[in-house]
Amino acid sequence: MILTLLQITAILAIAYYLWRWRMNVRRRNQQTWETLLAQLRPDWSGRELNEHFLWREGLSATTDDAWQRMDGPRGLWVMYQNARVLMEMADYASRNCTGVDRLLIETLHSDAMQIRLCAMVALCQYGFSQASEGVRINAYRAAEMYSAMAARMTHLLQEHAAGIVPDFVAAM
Repeated sequence: MILTLLQITAILAIAYYLWRWRMNVRRRNQQTWETLLAQLRPDWSGRELNEHFLWREGLSATTDDAWQRMDGPRGLWVMYQNARVLMEMADYASRNCTGVDRLLIETLHSDAMQIRLCAMVALCQYGFSQASEGVRINAYRAAEMYSAMAARMTHLLQEHAAGIVPDFVAAM
């Protein structure tokens, strides 16, 4: 009896998960460029870390300086959320632009996942030890990857959809 209930519960949980996954894919495929831009969090910008943000990879700040400029965990959380949106923007570009380099799209996906992982590790470390050296180093790595991803996204948009670059730059 209990085994049957567990099996039914497991099947229902899997069915619910697949249904939610399908709805999320459908929602993501129906998004417009404007809705994606609206999802970017404007309350912190990588411009604080690099004067050539969106145009050149790398940071012009030390780990301690970057931690201060990103306003600590607030900037990490914004990077975490914006990385998902940037990944969806890369998917949008690959669906709606012809001749997009698949390797660049995969690199953007990888960057987004690494940013999210680094930011989450740094946030968890921050929760336990405040702003220790390890937290600042992970935050710096996340910010460096975020800067690189934003520059790659700008490059992708310049090549394949130059008309939407100004909106992207304004939103970042």
